[in-house]
Amino acid sequence: MHILVTGARGKVGRAAISALVTAGHDVVGTDLGRPVYELQLDGDAPYVQADLRDAGDAFAVVRDCQAVVHCAAIPTADKNTPHFVFSNNILSTFNIAEAAVSFGVERLVNISSSAVAGYSTVQRQVLPSYLPIDEEEPARPQEPYALAKYFGEQLMDAVVRRSDVRCISLRPTWTQRPDEYAANLGPGIRDPQPLLSRWSYVDVRDLADAIVLSIQSDLLGHEVFHIAAADNATGWPLEELVAKFFADRRIPIRPLLRPDASPVSCGKARRLLGYAPKRSWRDYLGNDGEPYPSNRA
Repeated sequence: MHILVTGARGKVGRAAISALVTAGHDVVGTDLGRPVYELQLDGDAPYVQADLRDAGDAFAVVRDCQAVVHCAAIPTADKNTPHFVFSNNILSTFNIAEAAVSFGVERLVNISSSAVAGYSTVQRQVLPSYLPIDEEEPARPQEPYALAKYFGEQLMDAVVRRSDVRCISLRPTWTQRPDEYAANLGPGIRDPQPLLSRWSYVDVRDLADAIVLSIQSDLLGHEVFHIAAADNATGWPLEELVAKFFADRRIPIRPLLRPDASPVSCGKARRLLGYAPKRSWRDYLGNDGEPYPSNRA
């Protein structure tokens, strides 16, 4: 398929392009960054600079594409003003959705976020009614990033109501590159904290695999999937984590595939997409949260 990947220079966009090219697709990337005007190197996907907040830019890059993977977004509200994060993320998603409908795109994969569930980037902690959480748990977004992602999912609902575009929204948890494991997960392995948003994670390459599966899926309408690693980010058994930090809250634990399971269930993605996470922080870190000697700089 001829596929557009937005946010091509971000963590997820880069991994998505690599996985889609490896899968044999014809991929073009777009982002805000300045392009390189020299000859394209063999193996590099074509790149077009575009500001997706501008409808003209969005329509120009979507034209002639059979599918779109929409990764572009400001990934946190910590380093930009709240109104800018919200307006940037929702307007770019709206413009991509409008272009997809206008040009009859076959598949639109929208990268949403586990923040939609309300357990990360929160001002007032909300606990789930059960663990591992799944797609049946109500959305409880609080802050601008999560709100924009939630409204983005609603935009996908609107797309399928008025067109033949098929949509999938992926809700990745805390996304990690291999070189980030020690700094990001190491402290929580050594000393777990009562932060549900830091108990789950996903390797960016597993997320990219889920994107490829979504592109190649024949699912109709709009489906939402949580995407996470099979294990949690602390190494502790999930039941012990809940007993240590939330014993007074009596959060029910549903059947687990493994004792140290993620608090986010990927059961729906496994059933409908064939998603099976292959990577773990244990490939890079020991039980002390430190890199294996061979991985240390």
